[in-house]
Amino acid sequence: MLANGFDSILSLVTFLVFTGFAVAAFVFAATAREDAYRAAEKQTKKFWLILLGVNLVLNLLLPMLFLQIAGLIAAIVFMVDVRPALRQVSGGGRRGGSSSDGPYGPYNGGR
Repeated sequence: MLANGFDSILSLVTFLVFTGFAVAAFVFAATAREDAYRAAEKQTKKFWLILLGVNLVLNLLLPMLFLQIAGLIAAIVFMVDVRPALRQVSGGGRRGGSSSDGPYGPYNGGR
């Protein structure tokens, strides 16, 4: 009986984490500009929206573990590879300053 309760809690947590990650990846893919995908030399915005959208729908309608894992891999690839490239091309990711700035201000080489 304890194992069944643990299994259902684990299934719920897995569902929530995978679905939340899929939603986040889909939102990031939807909010990026179309030309940024081309400039970053990644697949098109339409491709990623379809892939991540199918992942999200399958997570919601058919929560089978192997489909969730496949969708999670697609979302991870987007978040780790595509999203940083889109942010770099779009001018995001920097909070101002130059590339030689350290955590406490500009690094001037000890001068």
